[in-house]
Amino acid sequence: MEESAVDLLRRWARQQVEFGYPDPIVTRGGAAEAEPAAGKGGLDAVREELGDCARCPLHERRTHLVFGDGDPRAGILFVGEAPGADEDRIGRPFVGRSGQLLDKIFAAAGIRRDEVYITNVVKCRPPGNRDPEAEEIVTCLPFLMRQIECVRPELICCLGRFAAQTLLQRPDPLGRLRGRWHDWEGMRLLCTYHPSACLRNPQYKRPVWEDFQMLRDAYREIRPARPAE
Repeated sequence: MEESAVDLLRRWARQQVEFGYPDPIVTRGGAAEAEPAAGKGGLDAVREELGDCARCPLHERRTHLVFGDGDPRAGILFVGEAPGADEDRIGRPFVGRSGQLLDKIFAAAGIRRDEVYITNVVKCRPPGNRDPEAEEIVTCLPFLMRQIECVRPELICCLGRFAAQTLLQRPDPLGRLRGRWHDWEGMRLLCTYHPSACLRNPQYKRPVWEDFQMLRDAYREIRPARPAE
């Protein structure tokens, strides 16, 4: 029987423990030998290690690898699914129609894009914007984990089913995961629908706004809004 993405992730995490890899996020409780570098310097090192990645077949048809964008010491880190056509062309996450909608949601919630960090589970565009495959997710996962380690956000927001199921390692439908906070390695994690889902199904806009209100309120508790100039 073919393994699901969640099954593969669980197997991969077990292997991390068995081989003693010192990654406190991936091993869920394993001790780290050294603290990862935080902020921009750490992200630069992760990007350098990723290089001109050819670890899975997605590299064969990409224009740009889309690593991540935003404040390297952000209080909120957003995780999407994979780059789309515009992201592949430009090399930045969430710059197409989904990104434009996300920017509008940010503005409505009083969150500035330059104060968050945004990335995706998969760093290269799947052909035809298809769903990422399990092996592609597992291949990219170590780099997502290191991005999270470097930024060290207080809050994580998963945009869409693939991000939510990947980080939580649960196969539950997104409707069961959203609308509440999850504890994830000492960080608060919230799941909501991907902006592209809202473009296809406008009925998702209301629950997304409810989730972003939760996110906004939690964010303002840890980082109060700057006074207007």
